[in-house]
Amino acid sequence: MKLIIQIPAFNEEATIAQALRDVPKKIDGITSIETLVIDDGSSDRTADAARKAGATHILQLKTHRGLSAAFVAGIDAALRLGADIIVNTDADNQYAGADIARLVVPIVKGTAEVVIGDREVAKSPHMSPLKRSLQRLGSWTVGRASGISIADVTSGFRAFSREAAMQINVFNPFTYTLETVIQAGNRNLGVQSVVVRTNAPTRPSRLFPGIGTYLRKSVATIFRIYTIYRPLKTFFAIGALLVLPGAAIGGRFLWYYSRGAGGHIQSLILAAVFLVTGFQTWLIALLADLIAVNRRLTEDVLIRVKKLESPAQARRPVQQQRERAPREPRPEKKSETQWVWLLDEEKLNDRAAETEDATEPSPAEPDGPRRRRRRRGGARQRTELPGNRGKHLAGDEN
Repeated sequence: MKLIIQIPAFNEEATIAQALRDVPKKIDGITSIETLVIDDGSSDRTADAARKAGATHILQLKTHRGLSAAFVAGIDAALRLGADIIVNTDADNQYAGADIARLVVPIVKGTAEVVIGDREVAKSPHMSPLKRSLQRLGSWTVGRASGISIADVTSGFRAFSREAAMQINVFNPFTYTLETVIQAGNRNLGVQSVVVRTNAPTRPSRLFPGIGTYLRKSVATIFRIYTIYRPLKTFFAIGALLVLPGAAIGGRFLWYYSRGAGGHIQSLILAAVFLVTGFQTWLIALLADLIAVNRRLTEDVLIRVKKLESPAQARRPVQQQRERAPREPRPEKKSETQWVWLLDEEKLNDRAAETEDATEPSPAEPDGPRRRRRRRGGARQRTELPGNRGKHLAGDEN
């Protein structure tokens, strides 16, 4: 099984090398371990520092797009590179790299599809009491929205199986942590938590300027994601909150009217407003539910497209990959850092073809060795894919 550890980084020249050095070299059940650094438009020499530290792949975004966009770009690149398991960690070396083995164990055993590292925030000396309380409240709220119990929903130290990674569709520009948990719960993916260790913070958090901003954005994110996956339940509840007061006020008007009391026309107008608004909200609930069904069908089509675009080696069943894996480890080759071109699909296709040629012996041909056909024309560009093109970091430019 192939493991790719992706590290989104923004101006992390000072810490990216240590994060890469902490990555384990061998893990039980894993035949190949590679690293992927996503340089999110850094203004310093983060990409160069990652290359010198031995990163297997580097993906550079030309402009700073935020943590969520860098995470999605890394997931897309890792899938195209044939990853069976994807681990996401931070570039500031917040998490202990040795605990990557703990994250992948449930996926290797087949008992989970998403594994989230639990920092044990209640015992963490690196967080203030206010942050601990807010984190526990947020985890409880996300657990209610997703239907799964996760102790640390804001942890970015998490592992995904290939099937789970294909189902990730993050559209929130603020953060991916809350959204992916709610998506996993609503898609009935197997989610587990494992206790992980953390290192002392090297810098203050740059994700949000203050607690108030974080709370406001987190609440909006949870409500938005829950509404997308449970629109009928959400809007029906809102409509009921409007219809019930309208019915009560209308009943009060009818009671006075039956007793011959005049006036109270204000109650009749207010009841009509509540009732009409409530019924309109129920109609919105029905329309939103139909849109949600169409969205699920669209996501299923997107997953099929991702599977078709995957390398042939990654499309094989995991059991077949294990059977074909060599029993004895091969001598490691000192390879240079490779550049990931998300817009150049032919480079990734060539890489997949070379992997197939290396794992499957080609039949002998009577006419001598087969010549490799040279591709003609330039690289096809797909502007809808995340990422940007850039120069090769490992020597000669093509």
